[in-house]
Amino acid sequence: TRRRLWMAGIGCVFIAGLVPFSYHVESRLETAVHIQGGEAERVDQELRDRFQSPYVHRLIFVVQGLPEPDSSARSQALDFIANTLRSEPHVSGVLSELDWPDDLFHGKHGGTLVILGVDAQSVSFEALLPQLRARSAWMQAQLRSQFPNIKIEATGEMAINYDLRRISAADVSHAEWRALPITLFLLLLAFGSFIAALLPLSIGIAAISMTMGAAALLSHYLHLSILVQNLATMLGLGLGVDYALLMVSRFREAMAAGLDADSAADLTGRQAGRTLIISCSTVAIGFSALLWVPISEIRSIGVAGLIISAISVLLCILILPLVLSLLGPRINSSGLGILSRFFPTGGRIASEQQRWRQWGNLVTARPWVTLFVAASPVLLLAWQATRISISLPPGNWLPAGAESVEALHSLEHMGRAGIVQPLRFVLELPADAAPRSKTGWDAVSRLAHYLQKDPRTAEVLSLPTLLGKDSNPDDIATLPDWTQKSLLRSDGKATLIEILPASTVTENEQIRWIAELRKIDLASITGVQGATSRIGGIPAMNADYEAVVGKLLPHVIAFVVGGSLFALLLGFRSLFAAVKAVLLNLLSVGAAFGALVLVFQEGHGSWLFGVAKPIMSVFPIIPILSFAIVFGLSMDYEVFLVARVLEERRAGLSERAAVIEGMATTARLITSAAAIMIVVFVAFTFGSFVIIKMLGFTLGVAVLIDATLVRMVIGP
Repeated sequence: TRRRLWMAGIGCVFIAGLVPFSYHVESRLETAVHIQGGEAERVDQELRDRFQSPYVHRLIFVVQGLPEPDSSARSQALDFIANTLRSEPHVSGVLSELDWPDDLFHGKHGGTLVILGVDAQSVSFEALLPQLRARSAWMQAQLRSQFPNIKIEATGEMAINYDLRRISAADVSHAEWRALPITLFLLLLAFGSFIAALLPLSIGIAAISMTMGAAALLSHYLHLSILVQNLATMLGLGLGVDYALLMVSRFREAMAAGLDADSAADLTGRQAGRTLIISCSTVAIGFSALLWVPISEIRSIGVAGLIISAISVLLCILILPLVLSLLGPRINSSGLGILSRFFPTGGRIASEQQRWRQWGNLVTARPWVTLFVAASPVLLLAWQATRISISLPPGNWLPAGAESVEALHSLEHMGRAGIVQPLRFVLELPADAAPRSKTGWDAVSRLAHYLQKDPRTAEVLSLPTLLGKDSNPDDIATLPDWTQKSLLRSDGKATLIEILPASTVTENEQIRWIAELRKIDLASITGVQGATSRIGGIPAMNADYEAVVGKLLPHVIAFVVGGSLFALLLGFRSLFAAVKAVLLNLLSVGAAFGALVLVFQEGHGSWLFGVAKPIMSVFPIIPILSFAIVFGLSMDYEVFLVARVLEERRAGLSERAAVIEGMATTARLITSAAAIMIVVFVAFTFGSFVIIKMLGFTLGVAVLIDATLVRMVIGP
């Protein structure tokens, strides 16, 4: 506190160093999910590096409005489309019905598809897809005079990921514009001063920009998910504003007690700054637990949460003391003119504190009655969390309107959606029974036949099925080079079998199917001892995701609870205060999960958030993410309240009087901070992403319950 100018200078250097990089963050973040050590991830790498398949990464161009098959005009149009796409740089291959006369290319209700392979190692897909879409629009324009109803759309995993990135960026921007004016209004209600209100808002905006800049830098070394954008904005406006709100409130309180500006700034730095460090520690513990999870998007959120919480505290303790000491009494200047009557003045704040003292007297006078009345509905809501179903929701939950999503619906209508999410079954055989040998060929044929008999299978693509039932290993040489590379590993010991799921098979059924396939007895099916398999593709990635989350969720919960308890013991030096804080946080988290089950899983009132029907289940990422975030955020208000109660107790007040005075002096702060955080979270529930809607709703409900019933009734 004696070197405020130097400390503020360090803070400004941090701002100047990180903010410029924030302008590049959108192009740096990823929508693809990476699961470290996952089987599906290993299959993708094997197909890319050891098979050298040109179609590991691919786009599906859905073409509608052409004449019926066997038409010369149709063939000419498809030849024009295929040759145009082949001429594009970084395209590793193009397949249509002209190259491969298979029913796969013919939809049930007309239409056809063109498969395009992408050399993802030589170019970023974010740069390539706009170029390919521009070429697609040009082809449509060239063909429209001959085929007035022609429509060419691109879809596939990479195209969907690209569109999700753009929609996510737009959602973040819209949420910011929804939340910022309301946040400023709530700060004006809290302080009655434009100057005091602008300080927390400025800290929040600076924290968001710095976090985005830090994420852009770290993306060179880490796989960081597009969810970082959403989370940094959520928590930047939440934590940044909350922390600055505490500092400004404590400074104004010190000034009102008669201290000069410098002394008030020093007191704020010592007392409020220490409280912020304790609070930030508990938040950081929650996010650091996510670093254990070997899934890129969950780790990304752990990284982003650690950065945003650390930056928010640093900005508050480095810059705010100098700014507050320079402002002095001007911190209370309203600048509101006639509107000042609607905003709080010092006298009204004192009157409000007196009302909170009366409330504190009421709560502590009959604690058991109060506890029963307040805790019963919260416990009832928390009990609903026992019915939570954690799995990928059935049906369509992708944002509507994106070209890739519309094209996916077209494929579903054609009965060919399985081409977007195939199961990639890599069969590896011993050297003496390789696929090119008679024994190996028969083994692959038996397995392909076994897979084709499954009612969940629409089509099986393998060497024997492509060449026909009377084929033999010598016929492999007649296949095009791209086919051999796609289906036969370069060392000749492994082959790829692609299973296209039937259009009626849901994603959850695909996940269960993956689990079954990973347990089959290959030796009895293929007739070859020592045969092994690996399964990849999007369904396998989803299965790996669920398995990792299910395995690590209990460990994350244990780490967050244990770490928070330890941090609170160090910060409060009180076993009872630390244990109570942890138990109350668990209550808030349970109630938030119960509300999530009722609203989104079962659909009670989900229409208020733009969800027309029950989701039926909760995305696997939501419980592990919500627990880590909610536990840290809920602890903020507990730290604000208990730190003040302990301060009053150690100043000589009795236990009950300390509780009442702690409530009176922090209630306005807690309710104002909670209202701001709820507004921020609710702003994200009106976006396009169902995952973000669920997350924003869960966090908002947790903060609402925590800041009202838990902190203002049950805790005291």
